[in-house]
Amino acid sequence: MKVAVVILNWNGKELLQKFLPSVVSYSEEATIYIADNASTDDSVSFIKNNFPEVTIIQNKTNGGYAKGYNDALKNLQEDVFVLLNSDVEVIQNWLPPIIEAFQKESNLVAAQPKILDYKNKDYFEYAGAAGGYIDALGYPFCRGRIFDTIEKDTGQYDDVKEIFWASGACLFIKNSAFQETGGFDEDFFAHQEEIDLCWRLHSNGGTIKYIGASKVYHVGGATLTTANPKKTFYNFRNTLLALLKNVKGPKVFLLIILRMILDGLAGLQFLFQGKIKHLFAIFKAHVSFYSLLFTFLKKRKLHASKFQYYTVKSVIWSYFARNKQRFNDL
Repeated sequence: MKVAVVILNWNGKELLQKFLPSVVSYSEEATIYIADNASTDDSVSFIKNNFPEVTIIQNKTNGGYAKGYNDALKNLQEDVFVLLNSDVEVIQNWLPPIIEAFQKESNLVAAQPKILDYKNKDYFEYAGAAGGYIDALGYPFCRGRIFDTIEKDTGQYDDVKEIFWASGACLFIKNSAFQETGGFDEDFFAHQEEIDLCWRLHSNGGTIKYIGASKVYHVGGATLTTANPKKTFYNFRNTLLALLKNVKGPKVFLLIILRMILDGLAGLQFLFQGKIKHLFAIFKAHVSFYSLLFTFLKKRKLHASKFQYYTVKSVIWSYFARNKQRFNDL
């Protein structure tokens, strides 16, 4: 089984200096690619001069995570892609456990390792932790992370587990499955595009797993921090887009109305916290959602599925009303 580790880069020389050496040292089972999203710094020349064994794919524009990877992967022939953020440190033996899983399970189409916090290595990292889920309202959460509550890694998730979504910070995916589903939806640009992709993978009958024998360390927020209103914009808008596109039946419209009401309550919370830019980011997210409404109504005709996408009806209720802040308590 041939494996490609593909790192998307945009003006990320400092991150490449820090994290690419571990990828080169511990990825002997794979071919390593840097997909450059039209960087304007000298990161490409840095790679050429210091890592001649790494192949550079030069994208013509910065199309964000979604288009960047779609453009980079369309001509690669390896059986499995590993989409790896540039702010991830890998360690010895991070690839073999997941490669072996793909070799043994023909129905396995995507997977992720244990994702720990690079800055606090005893704890899970926000973006993926030990595997992702969403509730009935589309709120994402993870084993090891619910909202801003991060669990310490005590071995409680040293297992193999079917999950709903695998993190885009370190996403293993079959080439054939990626191409058959059409890759990432470029209208998402960035954030939650992996949730939409995994939703379609499930709808096509594929299995997605978390494999705890593999682990990596993720900085998180190196490209766009949680303090950035752009992240708020993409997260709120893209959740609505994913629900409209993938939830089958007329109930989706009531679901979206309810979700938008909850978005409004989140906006009030930002207002009380003095985070006015985040309040406006939610408003802009809703305006952008309406602008894409007809485009996504067309997409839902192709992709909406009765696949049961959730096991928890409301993670908000569980977390805030019932004080269940660990995944195993849900």
